[in-house]
Amino acid sequence: MFIAPGVPPVTGGSLPQEYYAAFVIPKDFSAKQDSLRTPAPASPEVQIYINQGMNAAASTMAGSILNGVIDTMNNTIRTQLLEGIKTQSASLMADQASKLANPIAKKVTNVNETGTKSANGNAPISLFQPLWMACIASAAILFMVISKVTFKTRKESLLAKVTQMVIGAVVAVVVGFGLTWLADRMIGLHIPQFADTALFLTITFFCFFLLISAVLSWLGFKGIAIFALMLFFGAPLLALAPEMMSSFYRDWVYSWLPMRFMVEGLRELFFFGKGLSWNHALSSLTWIGIVSIVVLLGSVLKPLAIQKQQTLEG
Repeated sequence: MFIAPGVPPVTGGSLPQEYYAAFVIPKDFSAKQDSLRTPAPASPEVQIYINQGMNAAASTMAGSILNGVIDTMNNTIRTQLLEGIKTQSASLMADQASKLANPIAKKVTNVNETGTKSANGNAPISLFQPLWMACIASAAILFMVISKVTFKTRKESLLAKVTQMVIGAVVAVVVGFGLTWLADRMIGLHIPQFADTALFLTITFFCFFLLISAVLSWLGFKGIAIFALMLFFGAPLLALAPEMMSSFYRDWVYSWLPMRFMVEGLRELFFFGKGLSWNHALSSLTWIGIVSIVVLLGSVLKPLAIQKQQTLEG
């Protein structure tokens, strides 16, 4: 949360991604608070900004906390003013009485809104599960098809790996644009930037496909279990803000999940009005893809007999 006097950290109706909510105290707060003791009272007003696009659960919790802070301040100031008037044996003016009901006024503004549909706030997570499952299925099918071929030389094995990547790229385009179309037209999710979202999902799918294919190329078909476990244990964490997790899950589980970069990138596209750009999420996904290509192509260095044996055992 961000708590500060003066100018709010809000520009163009947006709040930076560093904050789940902002509590802004205006510069004339103290002067207006003192005026409540005078015949011409003026209620001080504070501003609360709820950054909905950051995380649905965390922003709601932050808003509830800040509203509770205002209620506590109102009770404290009301008690102090009444005690002061009682000590001075002064009479309470009508305007003062009306202001004392809620001495501090508040203005709540939602920024980076998630849309009118409740599902929109969790749209990035909703898109992750079908894309991840499609990655696992595509990588597994291609691995099984290629593994049935007997390679006599490493050059043939290398050509098969390159073909595998090319087919994966084609499938990535189909899934990326197809999933975006289904989410927009059939599921009813609001996709503000269709082309950028589809391209981002295409890149994400391809990088995940390369990651899964690279692991399968070394471990065999049993490597699928790793990514099934990541889906089972990782998906629930994507709905939580890192600050809401225990230190173990935040530092040793969440920080290593490749799918969190997909969710972060989609949040920027959906809620923060940013187009497809070279940001942290996209750069991290790209590096995952590059390292996976090296690992996948490096698997051709294994003895061909071992490659065939791993395939049969898988």
